[in-house]
Amino acid sequence: MSLRLRLALFGAAVVAVTLVLFGALLYALFARGVNTNQDDALRSRAHDAMVALASARPEDLTARAPLAPADLKTSTEVFLEVLAPDGSLVYSTAQLNGLPPGVPPALLAKSATTHGSFATAAGLRLYAQPFTSGYVVTGQSTRVPQSNLSGIVGFLIISGVPTLIAALAASWLVAGRALKPLKDVAGAADEIGRARDFGRRLPNRRSRDEVALLSISFNRMLEQLQDSFESQRRFVADASHELRTPLTTIQGNAGLLAHGPPVSEPVRRAAATDIAEESERMGRLVDRMLTLARADSGLRLDLAPVDLRSVVVDVTRQAAAVHPERAFEVDVVDASVAGDQDALRQLLWILLDNALRHSRSTISVGLSVESGWARLVVGDDGPGIAVGERERVFVRFYRSDVARTGQGAGLGLAIARWITDQHGGRIIAHQSKAGGAGLYVDLPLLRPS
Repeated sequence: MSLRLRLALFGAAVVAVTLVLFGALLYALFARGVNTNQDDALRSRAHDAMVALASARPEDLTARAPLAPADLKTSTEVFLEVLAPDGSLVYSTAQLNGLPPGVPPALLAKSATTHGSFATAAGLRLYAQPFTSGYVVTGQSTRVPQSNLSGIVGFLIISGVPTLIAALAASWLVAGRALKPLKDVAGAADEIGRARDFGRRLPNRRSRDEVALLSISFNRMLEQLQDSFESQRRFVADASHELRTPLTTIQGNAGLLAHGPPVSEPVRRAAATDIAEESERMGRLVDRMLTLARADSGLRLDLAPVDLRSVVVDVTRQAAAVHPERAFEVDVVDASVAGDQDALRQLLWILLDNALRHSRSTISVGLSVESGWARLVVGDDGPGIAVGERERVFVRFYRSDVARTGQGAGLGLAIARWITDQHGGRIIAHQSKAGGAGLYVDLPLLRPS
């Protein structure tokens, strides 16, 4: 069953319940009014008869046969009976089954104490009231109020059926109009999914209802999907491009050694060296791509107290040992942060690797503390980073101008930013004291317990 049909049926059901309650209330009011009107008519007829009997002579109150009595099987008129004090019939204007309608003795006894009483017996509504020479009894068939109430029930049914049909039709139309924007959203989502056209957007609605909010949320989701899709597409394209170069070098040298003509020992050594270097480069690239993939999947680092000064000193010492041709200027102070020691080592190696590729002779490493923050600075004396590129260098696979283009794949600084974000810090690119590139990392200090 569709949502539109369920809403239409719900609307019709609400109208039906309302009609039933209204009909029951109206029926109760009419039933009370009809019965009251009948009792008032009987009481009024008895009063008129008593006024007439008050001036009658005693000889007029003798038993006599009724003249053209009404048949209560078919007649609904009010009839009159006059009874003697002992309850015997004196006169009647109606008959039932060939006999005057009987009056229950209990009604006469009750009317004598209450000066008028009602009772219902044998399908008749009776009213008895005593007077000086006996009792006056008026009555009428109970079919009269029933007939009136049957007319009310018929009216309610006849008017209720078209009302329900109209309510169902109106609910169907209103539900269709209300659900049309949702149907449009579903259709657009299906088309976008089939065509993978994440650049498409739903039209903005002027109203501020729930459907408009849904459209805004859906468009925002499409923007995020488009960004993610474009980022994934660029990542795959860039990764393929970066892996193609070392693979080409490895394949070419391997083919030369395996299937090429005989070569001299220096050429063979050079080819083997190229294979080893490109394999190492490709291994670093794959490792960094895996790191970024884990970051995209929501990987969270486990933070613990870390002596940042010892990490900086150890990594800088190792880098100086591997690159004796570079001069390292180190200026550090004591600083402890909440961090992941392995990730912080990786961060520092990325910064040093970037500086080693672009420095001429000197690399500076600094660690200072100020206002609850530890600042790590790695600078070089190379060409530096242009002002317009200082933010873009942290984008994956982005590499700066020709002067700073080396063997990197453009993933290191993206990983550095992720590691910094995981530690609640920030990283910026600026100028070093030597005029080259300076990378500044701010990390919150470990709070004393």
